[in-house]
Amino acid sequence: MVEKRKQLFQNLEQKILSLRNEKGMWTGRLSSSALSTALAVFALSQFDKEKYKTQINQGFSWLVANRNPDGGWGDTIRSQSNMSTTLLTWASFSLVEDDEKYQEVIADAKAWLTKRIGSLEPETISQAILEHYQSDQTFSVPILAMCAISGRLGEKGWKLVPQLPYHLAIFPNRLFRWLKLSVVSYAIPALIAIGLVRSVNSRKGPFRRLVRAICRKRVLNVLKAKQPDNGGFLEATPLTAFVLMSMTNAGYKKLEVCEKAAQFLGVSIREDGSWPIDTNLSTWVSSLSLNALSSDSLEKLNAQDEIKSNILDQQYKKIHPFTKARPGGWAWTDLEGGVPDTDDTSGALIALHRLNHDEAVSLDAVKNGINWLMGLQNKDGGFPTFCKGWGKLPFDCSCPDITAHAIKSFVIWKDKFDKKFQKKIDKRIKRAIAFLNKVQYQDGSFAPLWFGNELAEHHQNPVYGTSIVLYGLSALEKAGYKDLDKMMAKAIRFLSMTQHHHGGWGGDKDLPPSIEETSLALRAMAACGKVSLAERAADCLMEIIPENLDDIKATPIGLYFASLWYYEDMYPLVFACSALKELDKDLIN
Repeated sequence: MVEKRKQLFQNLEQKILSLRNEKGMWTGRLSSSALSTALAVFALSQFDKEKYKTQINQGFSWLVANRNPDGGWGDTIRSQSNMSTTLLTWASFSLVEDDEKYQEVIADAKAWLTKRIGSLEPETISQAILEHYQSDQTFSVPILAMCAISGRLGEKGWKLVPQLPYHLAIFPNRLFRWLKLSVVSYAIPALIAIGLVRSVNSRKGPFRRLVRAICRKRVLNVLKAKQPDNGGFLEATPLTAFVLMSMTNAGYKKLEVCEKAAQFLGVSIREDGSWPIDTNLSTWVSSLSLNALSSDSLEKLNAQDEIKSNILDQQYKKIHPFTKARPGGWAWTDLEGGVPDTDDTSGALIALHRLNHDEAVSLDAVKNGINWLMGLQNKDGGFPTFCKGWGKLPFDCSCPDITAHAIKSFVIWKDKFDKKFQKKIDKRIKRAIAFLNKVQYQDGSFAPLWFGNELAEHHQNPVYGTSIVLYGLSALEKAGYKDLDKMMAKAIRFLSMTQHHHGGWGGDKDLPPSIEETSLALRAMAACGKVSLAERAADCLMEIIPENLDDIKATPIGLYFASLWYYEDMYPLVFACSALKELDKDLIN
């Protein structure tokens, strides 16, 4: 059985290595998205339907071909139909309402939505969306804005769309945490664009008109400064499309920001007529791949020096225009719209450590990365994704799995630095451990932020979160850190209780196992010495991983901005490879 596992590991390695791009890195492939496709089609049609006629028609064809049997759409072709994606897609079909070939599709979408929310009355639609997202208006207001623009909210639709305080965008970023904005940090472009179009379509007194007129030029400058040269805000189709449709309908179509946004959407379409949620996660999947490969394979890589250089080149050397983040971090991609964040910075630092056999990695770059992470650590001891101290909206809070990833990157580099910096690292790690102790649930689990499971209660994925935290804590334990026993024991107990009867894991107890979740839990258990449980999981992996690795189907466990489901084709490969390497590390160099 061990030999079979080793053979599977080698096959996975070879498959991962075969997927490198011309730079020796990995690009990966994100799932196509009905939501992104509907938004792109609608935004391009609003901006210039003749110029982008081909993309618009291709997008509609893809949406028709990839709807679910129940008449709705999910975030991926492997996802359940959901209210937000189906509502936005139905809104996009307002553009072809009179075309006979789309009548059945539109009728089925209306039927699905009516069953889901009760009726298609504008007030009902607005209430359903606002109740679903509650106090976080990051996604609810953009959805309602598109419904208003498309006419799905009727003649008085804008009254059902809350006004976003776009004028607050003129304040310095460092003050945002005190303004209690109703949108998260990455959504400032949407705050501006949708706030403007809502303002244009609402009645207001002379004083409010004056105030907004004074602010308008300044917020437009903020929007321009946050847009990369390629036009794609955060490389994200949804965010860019919301900005384009809103700015166009607010009367700013001739601004360069709209032209650049349209160009980005125009070239982002795939051959099949779809759009992904983001261009790629190349830096993220590259770090995952490097950390999954054996030492032997890394040493044999002809492009090892080139890979080091590529990773180091992706480290930000200047203040980032979008979040005003200081130099030192890494984003999820090497493209212009990327923004430095905690998880990708941690991943890059760990990958560089694996490539540092000849001490060729600059310690200055590593120290800058660690200092950058330290600068994001919140008062509660945890680490957020993008910005320190931002309110209490979900995607800006401290997160257990991101925190565990960060302190693992600290501890593996710690002994390379002088005593003074080591003490600084120790202090930050201890604060992070206290945070993890505080947020661990009674059952021993940890809740992740950017991953979930559609079949789980509240769409949570405690198996993912607990596996990542436990794996990070095992690295701290091996480095000599104390007072981890109780926390780790509770996490191990949780994973033991949620393991499926034939050895695998889903997102929670009694959920069907996936390659991704089984691999991550296996890796954590193996790292903690729970060999028998890990071996059962390895047996499950060998059953559920197809012999032809090209036939692997990734599971939509990823959560993108605003809780949009996605899958990444690289995830099952790199997670399984990393897990088997951890289990059989004595046999795999």
